[in-house]
Amino acid sequence: MMRIAVTHVIAAIGVLVFHLLYLPLPWLLGPIIACLVAALAGVPMRGMRVVNDLMRTILGVAVGATFTWALVVTMADMWTTLMLVPVMVFLIGLIGVPYFQRLWGFDFATSYYGAMPGGLQDMLLFGEEAGGDVRALSLIHATRVMVIVVALPFILKGYWGVDLSQPPGVPAATLPLSQLAVMVFCGVAGWQIAKAVGLFGSSILGPMILAAIFALAGILEHRPPVEAIWAAQFFIGMTVGTKYAGVTGEEVRRDVIAALGFCVILLILAAFFVEVVHLLALAPPMETLLAFAPGGQAEMAILALIAGADVAFVIAHHVLRIVVVILGAPIAARFFTTKPAG
Repeated sequence: MMRIAVTHVIAAIGVLVFHLLYLPLPWLLGPIIACLVAALAGVPMRGMRVVNDLMRTILGVAVGATFTWALVVTMADMWTTLMLVPVMVFLIGLIGVPYFQRLWGFDFATSYYGAMPGGLQDMLLFGEEAGGDVRALSLIHATRVMVIVVALPFILKGYWGVDLSQPPGVPAATLPLSQLAVMVFCGVAGWQIAKAVGLFGSSILGPMILAAIFALAGILEHRPPVEAIWAAQFFIGMTVGTKYAGVTGEEVRRDVIAALGFCVILLILAAFFVEVVHLLALAPPMETLLAFAPGGQAEMAILALIAGADVAFVIAHHVLRIVVVILGAPIAARFFTTKPAG
């Protein structure tokens, strides 16, 4: 309990510092950076998995609440950019596996599951089953999410002039109690139903699907209040930062630095696909960047909501990316498994 309390205090300090310095997304980036610094300084920290999952349900409801029938009709036009997602995943693996294996000396399992931009828990599970280094995989994916989530707000603000200081919702006091009750139901019920049927990313996708159904039926008319979305940012940012708790100097020199180099590759690839989509006039550039930046699903949902982007467009591409990675991982692992001689 003491570690949990310390972690919350550190994350809160990060929010305060970002507010005082007028830096973007204080509720998300403040906890990430503060917890990262504390972890590298050796401060023992710990998050709460259940609370983090509960906070992710808020984002699922927020995304689902944006669905309208007009939006559903326009989603049919996404196929041109969705087709590029498997291509990007293939290129990430083609470049990333040799990068980790030959340049940094990781074994194949760690290199493959470290390169694949899937969900953290899925990649750790597959990587462990394949005999990979779970600790290295955890640090590689935590670094990927952290770097992309920290870099994108500055790109959005510096290049497109996006105002990230606008509140991502209205105060809870202005919303009817009936709407708040519907949101809670969609979040909890959607999460538990999706978890029961084994849906990946159940804490986000379950609430998103149920909230979308309620929104299309005219029952859910509002997004979650600003206080809930701020809370979601706080706990998700804290979770990203605490992934570095207990990191050693050797792990920083090898795992984290290798991951930082890979993040540069990922950002270059994302920029390439943004340019291709822009030249072909398939989608707006800001939405394309958020859709193809291989960050975490929850973090990308937050950025899309705050930037005022087409949330459905962004999330659809990230869901497809996760599906491609999850379905392709066992096939690729079986294909590359070395058969014993004899």
